Amino acid sequence: MRRGTRLIINIVVGLAIVAGILGGIYYLLTAYRIDPEKVTVEGNKHYTSKQISDMVMEGPLGDNSLILSWKYKNKKITDVPFVDSISVSVPTKDSIKIVVFEKALAGYVKYLDRYMYFDKDGYVVESSNVLTEGIPQVTGIAFNSVEIGKKLGTGDGEYFSRTLDITKLMDKYDLSVDRIYFHDEGEVTLYFGQVRVSLGSDINHIEDKVMNLPFFLDRLQGHSGVLHMEEYDETNGMYIFKEDSN
Repeated sequence: MRRGTRLIINIVVGLAIVAGILGGIYYLLTAYRIDPEKVTVEGNKHYTSKQISDMVMEGPLGDNSLILSWKYKNKKITDVPFVDSISVSVPTKDSIKIVVFEKALAGYVKYLDRYMYFDKDGYVVESSNVLTEGIPQVTGIAFNSVEIGKKLGTGDGEYFSRTLDITKLMDKYDLSVDRIYFHDEGEVTLYFGQVRVSLGSDINHIEDKVMNLPFFLDRLQGHSGVLHMEEYDETNGMYIFKEDSN
């Protein structure tokens, strides 16, 4: 075979390979382009679906479903407050499903004009100047140290232990409490909108009282006042509600 013929063949083969590569790239870029109407987001509470999709689909090839599914496979998120990880799946070539796994928050305390959010074990996981709904505020306890990644430091470990017990019970019985207040005498008051629930200082029957709260709160909707549950009523579960005076 002549040298010139061999060169032509090599050029043709090279061009065919380049064309194949370019064709493959073009196919990946067009066939897996995401339709904005086919983006679903689940598991997000602290951010809107649009905020999450904007975070995920940013940068070059941010609208390519194949690239995003690879990029967010088992990826830990370190630079987005309240988010632990994000998973992206591809139901169809032009659609994606984003699942957000948020950090489990038990409550927050205000410290130096910041909202310091802690988890069920008492570790501070986030500091923010934005208040997040659905997370209870804890008041009445003096904290001597509040640092990201460390347990809340308080001079009274018993109060803080009770705080964690209460926040866990709120989650267990699907209750959304606005505020948990500890009085100087050790008594606890829970705030549910206009209804305050006085649990007293009896720590032995705290769960017995809390497990009855959904029943009472459902019947107290639209009312404002104090539900007195200081004494555990094992016999008939009757407690006194004192309506606020107008």
